[in-house]
Amino acid sequence: MIKEFDFLVIGSGIAGMSFALKVAHKGRVALICKTELEEANTFFAQGGIASVTNTLVDNFDKHIEDTMIAGDWISDRAAVEKVVREAPGQIKELIDWGVEFDKNDRGDFDLHKEGGHSEFRILHHKDNTGAEIQESLIRAVKTHPNIEIFNRHFAVEIITQHHMGIIVTRHTPGIKCFGAYVLNEDTGEVDTFLSKVTLMATGGVGAVYRNTTNPLVATGDGIAMVYRAKGFVQDMEFIQFHPTALYHPGDRPCFLITEAMRGYGAVLRNMGGEEFMQKYDPRLSLAPRDIVARAIDSEMKQRGDDHVYLDVTHKNPEETKKHFPNIYEKCLSLGIDITKDYIPVAPAAHYLCGGIKVNLNGESSINRLYAVGECSCTGLHGGNRLASNSLIEAVVYADAAAKHALSELDRYEFNHEIPEWNAEGTVTNEEMVLITQSMKEVNQIMGAYVGIVRSDLRLKRAWVRLDMIYEETEDLFKRSKASRAICELRNMVNVGYLITRQAIERKESRGLHYTIDYPHAKK
Repeated sequence: MIKEFDFLVIGSGIAGMSFALKVAHKGRVALICKTELEEANTFFAQGGIASVTNTLVDNFDKHIEDTMIAGDWISDRAAVEKVVREAPGQIKELIDWGVEFDKNDRGDFDLHKEGGHSEFRILHHKDNTGAEIQESLIRAVKTHPNIEIFNRHFAVEIITQHHMGIIVTRHTPGIKCFGAYVLNEDTGEVDTFLSKVTLMATGGVGAVYRNTTNPLVATGDGIAMVYRAKGFVQDMEFIQFHPTALYHPGDRPCFLITEAMRGYGAVLRNMGGEEFMQKYDPRLSLAPRDIVARAIDSEMKQRGDDHVYLDVTHKNPEETKKHFPNIYEKCLSLGIDITKDYIPVAPAAHYLCGGIKVNLNGESSINRLYAVGECSCTGLHGGNRLASNSLIEAVVYADAAAKHALSELDRYEFNHEIPEWNAEGTVTNEEMVLITQSMKEVNQIMGAYVGIVRSDLRLKRAWVRLDMIYEETEDLFKRSKASRAICELRNMVNVGYLITRQAIERKESRGLHYTIDYPHAKK
C-alpha cells in the first residue's frame, strides 16, 4: 500500500511530536510510532530541562561555559550557543502546550541544580518531567486534524535513489530521501510512505546494552537506517552511562535514580558504607556523569562489588518524599525506604551523544531528511552531555528543522517512481531463538568490551564478534519476511558496530570514551 504525506515523522518523543505540531498547519503529517505514543525516552526522563530563567544570578554565558566544560571542549560552540540562547523561548512554547513546571511559594520556577551546572537552572515537574512533557504533547498531537498517528508501525528503511536501481555510496552527492518503507505490525505488510520531508526522531541506542535506563524500544533504528542509506553518523563512541540506576537484578530497563537526587544532597557510598567521591573529584557526588560513572565502576571493581549505595537518609524524610515521589514508591515496592535505607545503584547505559550528523537547521547529509533528538548529532554535547540538556536540545532543533522544512516544502514533489517493498522469496521466520540469542550476544559483547572503560584489545574482540553476528543477521533478514524483531536486531548490530568502530578510531581518552591504552586527551 502506498501512502502520501507532506511530512513523515519517524519517532514519537519530544523531538518528533514538537516538530509535527510546528509543521502540521502547512500539510499532512504521518507520525510513525513503533509501539504506543507513551513509550519514548522522553517519557522516562526524570530530572528536568535546562534553561536560563533566573536572570538575577544566571546568564547564557554561564550555561554555555558549563556545557563546553562537560563536553570536554569538543562541543560545537555554534550549536551550544543556539540551544542555550533559544531555550527560554522554547520553554514558553512548552508551557503554552500545557506543560506544567513546578513552582515555589513565590510563584517562581522551582529550579534544581545538577552535576556540572554552576547555577540552579533545571525546570522540572516533580521527578517525572519527561512524562509531564510527553503527556502534554500527546494531548496536543491527538487533537490536531492534520496529524495522523500510526501506532505499531516500524520503519524498516528510508527510501533513496538506491531503491530506484541507482548505485549510492557514501561519496555520492545529492542523495535524497523520498520517504520510508514501514512495517504495519498488525497486517505484517510493509507499506510505502512517500513524503516531501522526512524527520528522523527515533531516540537512542540504550537497548544495545544489557543494563540500560532506556525503554527497550531504543534500538538505534534511525541511526542504522541512515547509515545504511549512506548518511553521515558521528561521535558514536560517546555513550553516557548514568551513574545511578537502581540495582535490582532482573529489571530491564533499569529504573533511573535521577541526578537531581544528588543535587538535593544525596551522597555516594561504597558497600562498606564509606564515602569515596573525594578520591576522584573535588566536586564529589556532583561531578559530571562520566567522572561519577567511572568512579563507581572503579570502586565496584576494586572491591568486587555489584553496586554502590546512594544515601539520602540524612535529609528531611517528608521533603524527600515530596521531591521524589516516584523514586520513593518504586524503592518501597522493593522493600527499600529511601528515608531510612541506602539505595543500591550501579551505572547503566543512558544516553548517546553522537548520532546522525546534522547542521544548525537539523539537516542530515541526505537531502530532505532531518534528524532531531537523541538520534542526531548536533555537536551540542561533544564528549559528554551536560545533565538536562537533552530535552531542550530536542525542542530547539525541532523548531529549527520545522522552520527550515517549511521554507523548502514548496520545492519538493512526491516521487511516484518508487517501487513497492519486494518480499518475493521470503518466508516467515519460525525460529525466534536465532534472533533472541543474537540480541543477547550483542548485549553481552557491548557490556563486556565497549562499556565505561575500554581497551584496544576489548574493542577488537567486540569488532570480530559483531562482524560474525552481522553476517548471520543479514543472511536471515534476506530470507525472512520483515518483522520488528529481525529489523531491531539488524539495527542493534549496525549500531554496535558503529560505536565500536568509532571508539577504535579515537586514539585518546576524552569525555565518555575512556581507554586504558590512551588514558590522556590530546592537547
